[in-house]
Amino acid sequence: MEGIKSELFSFLKWIVLTLIIGAAVGLIMSGFAFLISVVTSFRLAHMWMLLLLPAAGCVIVFLYHRFGHEVDHGTNTVIEAVRENAPMPYEQGLLVLAATVITHAFGGSTGREGAALQLGGSAASLIGDVLKLDEKDKKIFLMAGMSAAFAALFGTPLAASVLPMEFVSVGEMFYPALVPCVLASFTAHAVAVAVGTASLSVPYAVASVPKLYSIAFPKAILIGALAAIAGILFINALHITDSYFDRWFKGKPYIRVIAGGAAVAALAYLLGTQDYCGLSSQVIHDSFAGNAAPYAFLLKIVFTCLTLESGFKGGEIVPSFVIGASVGCLLSGILGLPADLASACGMCSLFCAITNSPLTSLIIALELFGAEGMGFYAVAVAVAYRLSGYYGVFGSQKIHFSKTAPETVDIAPSELFKKHH
Repeated sequence: MEGIKSELFSFLKWIVLTLIIGAAVGLIMSGFAFLISVVTSFRLAHMWMLLLLPAAGCVIVFLYHRFGHEVDHGTNTVIEAVRENAPMPYEQGLLVLAATVITHAFGGSTGREGAALQLGGSAASLIGDVLKLDEKDKKIFLMAGMSAAFAALFGTPLAASVLPMEFVSVGEMFYPALVPCVLASFTAHAVAVAVGTASLSVPYAVASVPKLYSIAFPKAILIGALAAIAGILFINALHITDSYFDRWFKGKPYIRVIAGGAAVAALAYLLGTQDYCGLSSQVIHDSFAGNAAPYAFLLKIVFTCLTLESGFKGGEIVPSFVIGASVGCLLSGILGLPADLASACGMCSLFCAITNSPLTSLIIALELFGAEGMGFYAVAVAVAYRLSGYYGVFGSQKIHFSKTAPETVDIAPSELFKKHH
């Protein structure tokens, strides 16, 4: 009887806790999404804002120095907090929020998930300390905060429920967090839908789906393979850009961010477009319509590397969607596949290649593109996961199990890069 009471109390406790974190993070993320939308709309209408990007970068560097966070590990901070019980500074969430909004306002090419996951983790850490949760409960609470943030911002509550359980330690799932992550995710998404920053519709519905068991099936395999290569290219480009910035501007963060901001602004003016600035949502829409430039994925890689590695803030996941969609669009013409299907395969498989999270990638495909093409998305994701090796955009991830054999490897992507370079 005592065991039943204890289980019931624990269950009810987590329902209350996850409703709290889900609602709180949902509101914060909705406000964040609204700010990004407002500043992006203004920038798109006033291209001269790009000229102020170097100055905006200096403001970001100043803010981080002012509050003693010169070294920022981005999403890796949250991963380390979950896996190793590392401290999660409260103010870091607010810092990355402000820095990400500034970056988008002036044309930096980046995503939003870095800010989202850090904000979700910071909120969970703060509330967990106020409620005096122990270390084990706080770990679960941090994961619930990550789920809530991702769900509210990306509108994918199912995928967000699985994401922190899968990608913190690849190859093993932390099931004690299942109920908290699911409840926090759907609570946050409900809040975002209620205030109008998210919707229940499928954002990139794929209409042109050929028969699964046809010549189209091996073509999806090829898209997965090439998306893995593009993902590895993206990851290496980020590291190489970082190493060159370190070499050229060591100990000079202001000059570093000015150089990166000036390069992004100059490239945008040279190309005569803001398509590769900010979230680059237009490139995704063009890809699904079959109209993206053949070199779009390369330009997005260049813009994103210059932005993130010079000191601006945001994240790599949205850029990975853009790169994957444009790779798929390019291959659709070569392989004779519908552009929307090929772009969808490219998006979910490249996301998998850089995050090492195949289950999350499959569920994201379901929520972003609809169920009809799931067979194609599944094979593309599986192939990308296998062929991307042990690379990853989040260096603090721990790949616990081998991708090729039933054995443990415990490899961190950051260690792999140092070994190979």
